[in-house]
Amino acid sequence: MTDDESRTRRRRARPHTRRRFLTAAGAAGAVALAGCSAEQVDDGGDGGDGGGGNGTDDGGSESGDGGDETPTLTVATYTNFIDAPSVSPGEWLKGEFESRYDATLEWATPDNEVNYYVERAASGAGIDADLYVGLTTEDLVRVDGALDEDLFAEAGDVDGRDAVKEGLRFDPFERAVPFDTGYVSLVYDSTTTEAPETFDGLLDDEQAGALIAQNPGGSATGRAFLLHTISRFGDGGVASDGDGEAVAGGDGDPDYDYLDYWAELQANDVRVLGSWDDAYAAWSEGEAPIVVSYSTDQVFADMEGADLQKHQIRFLNDQAYANPEGMALFADADEPDLAREFMSFMLEPDVQGEIAQRNVAFPSTDGAELPSDYAELAKEPADPVTFTYDELQGSVDAWVEAWERQYAGN
Repeated sequence: MTDDESRTRRRRARPHTRRRFLTAAGAAGAVALAGCSAEQVDDGGDGGDGGGGNGTDDGGSESGDGGDETPTLTVATYTNFIDAPSVSPGEWLKGEFESRYDATLEWATPDNEVNYYVERAASGAGIDADLYVGLTTEDLVRVDGALDEDLFAEAGDVDGRDAVKEGLRFDPFERAVPFDTGYVSLVYDSTTTEAPETFDGLLDDEQAGALIAQNPGGSATGRAFLLHTISRFGDGGVASDGDGEAVAGGDGDPDYDYLDYWAELQANDVRVLGSWDDAYAAWSEGEAPIVVSYSTDQVFADMEGADLQKHQIRFLNDQAYANPEGMALFADADEPDLAREFMSFMLEPDVQGEIAQRNVAFPSTDGAELPSDYAELAKEPADPVTFTYDELQGSVDAWVEAWERQYAGN
């Protein structure tokens, strides 16, 4: 299938008639908020019956198009969105959505996240969810590269979508709607070290063993940091060996690329752990003074009453990698209209503010309702960088695989 054929296929939006699920004003108080904790559906990762829905053969609710049953919306996401060790928005979103809409919200958190649904689609199994929350640009590129048919549908008529900041819109086929963003940067304990100001500074002898990063093969945070090094140093033609285009890099040296940089990081004893959770926990326990994390780290630290001097932010070369998260409707959703209502709900100003605080991120819209001191704690880089969908297509897997081969061999 050519790129043009793929683009044409994905632009064919399903026709839909929008229905309203808002509770009537007089009935708002009757919506049950008891048991407001997130109702998780354990999809697991074994390719079995999966989750989402009520365990019936059709995997969906009985809301349908005319029943009196309260419709059930199944929203898939990553575990930390509803059950982080610190703070997360899922429980609040469930309670608030059910108080405003005549619907029940169930969360699904498969171990393999969106890859679980890619595997089910590839095997012809049902998806058993209506919406996915937490997609990145790299996720969409990988989904589209792995499947011949659409996993996600165009977003269509979603109120509030026009308020999303232009620079955060990452899906050229208008399926994913951004709901927040983060900037991947360094977080460091200034009571024990002073983080370098540049990428090159991480290679200095005094920074030996100082940095903890994440494996880009399995961590979105680690992948974003890897992509930042590619933006900075170029890819040495790795992508052009496959289906992608070579990246020259911003340092101007054609004989030095991201793999050279990572080889020097390894020589300087960088630690690469499997996930953001693992890396941040190791840093929190004092195993190293610097960790790859997010520039909103002080938001969480302030919530916990921590010493902000131990949660300082460093933007290498005044940059950070922008990593917006989006939500997208599954093409085979049982409740597409209700899913669009949920997407609109996620973009409302008060909800945007709550998501930002509870997901320790930046809102995707300008009108979010945030505390007055939020901007002081959530740091934004002077020069955010990111790769577009088109730039990542045919490249990101090659970049990660080349890094994995080199890292394993050193």
